[in-house]
Amino acid sequence: MNKDKRYEIFRRWREDNPHPKTELNYSSPFELLIAVILSAQSTDKGVNKATDKLYPVANTPEAIFALGEEGLKEYIKTIGLYNTKGKNIIKTCQILIEQHNSEVPDNRKALEALPGVGRKTANVVLNTAFGHPVMAVDTHIFRVSNRTGIAKGKNVVEVEKKLLRHIPKEFMIDAHHWLILHGRYICVARKPKCGACLISDLCDFKEKTE
Repeated sequence: MNKDKRYEIFRRWREDNPHPKTELNYSSPFELLIAVILSAQSTDKGVNKATDKLYPVANTPEAIFALGEEGLKEYIKTIGLYNTKGKNIIKTCQILIEQHNSEVPDNRKALEALPGVGRKTANVVLNTAFGHPVMAVDTHIFRVSNRTGIAKGKNVVEVEKKLLRHIPKEFMIDAHHWLILHGRYICVARKPKCGACLISDLCDFKEKTE
């Protein structure tokens, strides 16, 4: 993998999908934050089913806080780890109300201070809601980065740092979405769909499938 190959990979992804978006349903930074907290070890589809019912009823820190833990759990009980997530979301809403004028902060330190928000969640919110050139590395992106050779690393932070170093600046804002969609639908874990892959001729993966 080299600079020219990386550029061509992202160029093809941009040509195929010029305006990639998250598959989580949201209409405000707060809705995105809650959806990303809920999405840990859960599918976007499962999260959307829950938030499609929750958000028409409560989609602000005050409204969700007013539901309380038990009220919120009624909407999110189909999602894995819903007890912990519910507790964290109520605490997060309280902090947003008391410390941030009910607004989602657009800096990493403040985001990571919220219960249920780690580095990956903060990066998703910073990138998707506020357009920061940051990289959230989940299991899909970790796999794609290592398998293709775009950015090899032993852990998510190592891969994140290499992606930030190697991805051409013009692609950085959308790179997270292209990588995650590629991992979700083409470069899948068990049997990657190399025959349907836009970048198979540029990829370092030796055990390509038909």
